[in-house]
Amino acid sequence: MEDILVPIFVVGVLFVGLPWVILHYVTKWKTAATITSDDEVLLEELYSLAKRLEDRMDTVERLVASDDPSFTPVRRLRADQEADNQQLRELDRMMAEKKGTRP
Repeated sequence: MEDILVPIFVVGVLFVGLPWVILHYVTKWKTAATITSDDEVLLEELYSLAKRLEDRMDTVERLVASDDPSFTPVRRLRADQEADNQQLRELDRMMAEKKGTRP
């Protein structure tokens, strides 16, 4: 009886158990490395928040500059400068890819 159970157990472990464990962890690894839909929503909200904050900063800088002529704003990413436009275009392209649209 023992001569029959050991080979059946070994075959079961080799052809069922081992592939199941390997495929289970490969699936876990792949799902952990991808961005979820919740992450995409969060990134989109952060992106829109950053744009709104940039508009607010422009307004504050304009107000401060009108009060104090010696005020010089700090250099930051600007849509009107070609060096920064490349980075902004890349960000817009990635956002469009995530949404499934083309810019």
